[in-house]
Amino acid sequence: MGKSQVRNNIRKLRFHHNEMTQEQLAEKVGVTRQTIIAIESAKYSPSLELAFRIAFVFGVPLEEVFSFEDKNFMNTKE
Repeated sequence: MGKSQVRNNIRKLRFHHNEMTQEQLAEKVGVTRQTIIAIESAKYSPSLELAFRIAFVFGVPLEEVFSFEDKNFMNTKE
């Protein structure tokens, strides 16, 4: 079974929001800068609540921040 991955556009969204720093985003959503770094680098998948908070900060739908990829799951849906 292959590994699934949560991908994100946080870095791009931060850049388009006045070049927001990881520290600024972390403060707005109530986590550490290290947590934001881990999420951006796909080393950590955020809780659903944190994912919604991040999307809210950027004013975009959750799907514009995060996407889920699992090729094995996609093949078994049919």
